[in-house]
Amino acid sequence: MLFGQGSKTTVGLDIGASSIKCVKLERRNGTYALLALESRDLPPEAIVSDEIKDRDTVIFNIQSVIDMVDPRTKDVVVSVSGHGVITDKFTLDKKTGPEAEQAILFEAEQRAPYDLDDVTMDYHVLSVDDVNNKMDVLLVAARNDFLKQYLDLLTDANLRPVIVDTDAFAVLNAYEINYDIHPERVTALVNIGYDNTNVVFIKDGIYHSTRDVAAGGRNIFDTIQKEFRLNQELTMKAIKGEMEASIDQDMLKATIVTSAEELISGLEVAFSYFRSLAKVDKIDWVVLSGGGALMPHLPEFLQSKLNIPIEIANPLRNIEYDPDLFTNVQPERIAPLLAVPIGLAARKV
Repeated sequence: MLFGQGSKTTVGLDIGASSIKCVKLERRNGTYALLALESRDLPPEAIVSDEIKDRDTVIFNIQSVIDMVDPRTKDVVVSVSGHGVITDKFTLDKKTGPEAEQAILFEAEQRAPYDLDDVTMDYHVLSVDDVNNKMDVLLVAARNDFLKQYLDLLTDANLRPVIVDTDAFAVLNAYEINYDIHPERVTALVNIGYDNTNVVFIKDGIYHSTRDVAAGGRNIFDTIQKEFRLNQELTMKAIKGEMEASIDQDMLKATIVTSAEELISGLEVAFSYFRSLAKVDKIDWVVLSGGGALMPHLPEFLQSKLNIPIEIANPLRNIEYDPDLFTNVQPERIAPLLAVPIGLAARKV
């Protein structure tokens, strides 16, 4: 598994705290085609801070999206993120084979905040510098107890995870297949989820590092629900921009701006840390995905506070699909929500 085991079709399943998204992609001569797509909103209390609180509801909604995408599906590509996942990048002397693995494991033991027996780990050699005899290594680890709750969930839903990725690298994968990466532009891919926001930094045309921010759309959701006295269904519509005629937009904007301060602070810290680590003066571009990308007024507010140009991600940019297959949903309209499942389904299984 990137914690993985080739079919031409792959199903990507994104189990988020506010919704479950599922897509089926087909590879066609080096390109991708979207064959099916389904999404289900979850009650806010079903998954909280990466902990599954209502397993039956989550399993029911997983099975519902799978049945709509392809009821024959057993193999899925899934991802995890949050406090139970660790990513790190380090440089070692160039080695190969068992010697390289032993050196990487030794370095991982020095860096990991957990005992290696308590985590599932994978690594990838990002680059090799033959001149200086060095190699850059990416390490990804997930706590076993954290990973097990998701794997057990999938087993109970009669599914088999063939690859377990991370949300951040799924977003990066979706970006790489849809955009040309500018070698001189420092880019931050910001995926705003419900409880967590994943940030991937790209420098010199390649992956540089990842940071998770422990804030997302939940605080905005809770504040809107309280301020406008809405039920959960109407609050969800409000944060999707579907209540323009029903609620005061100036008040909505003020509410979103006020309740996004924690998210802004987290992003500012992540960006500052990256600039120091990468020794760069500025971040040139932000590409926004996840539910936050679709919230009214939020992208504009982020751009003004961060003072960085923001583009809304379109993970369907280079992916073919027949609009007639999607009568109940407009893929382009919800495209920013699909960065993770598209990135998962584009994995080579």
